[in-house]
Amino acid sequence: MSEAPVVQLGSISHVGIVVEDCEKAAAWWERVFGIGPFSTDIYVLDASTKFRFRGKPAEARMKASIAYSGKVFVELVEVLEGESPHTEFLREHGEGLQHVAFSVEDIGGVVAKLAAEGLEPVLEYEFETRQGGRSFRVQEVYLNTAEYIGGSTVQLIEITPL
Repeated sequence: MSEAPVVQLGSISHVGIVVEDCEKAAAWWERVFGIGPFSTDIYVLDASTKFRFRGKPAEARMKASIAYSGKVFVELVEVLEGESPHTEFLREHGEGLQHVAFSVEDIGGVVAKLAAEGLEPVLEYEFETRQGGRSFRVQEVYLNTAEYIGGSTVQLIEITPL
C-alpha cells in the first residue's frame, strides 16, 4: 500500500518554455503545431508584485507569449532584464521546457509542507488582476525541484477571488 502524498497538486495550468525570442517561437509553434494565436505581454516583477528571487527582493522584466491547447496553456518566456530561474535555465540548458505549473489551494500551507522535503521557493510573487468583470489575487511560487527532477521546475499557482 502506498503512502499518502505530502501535498495534493491540482490540475496542470501550463508549461513554461524559456526562449530567446517570444515572437519567433510563437510563430513557430503556430506554424508547426497549430497552437495559437499567442498573446504577448511584458511583465514587470518588482516590489509592487512582492517579487523575491532566492529569498531576496529582486527585479526582473519578462516577455511572455501565451496560447491555450485545450485547458492547458503554453507559455513562451523571454527574459528582458534581471535574474530569475528562467535566466539560470537559459544559461545552463539553452532554450527548453523550464517549468510545469500546477494549481493549488492554500499555497502557503503547501509550501510549508514541501519545506520538510527540502523543497524551497526560488521565486515568489503575487498580483491582482481582473477577468470577466471579476477581481482575483494570483500568487505564484517556483520551487527548487530542478535538482530533484532533471532540470525542470515545479510552479505552484493559487488564484483567489477578491
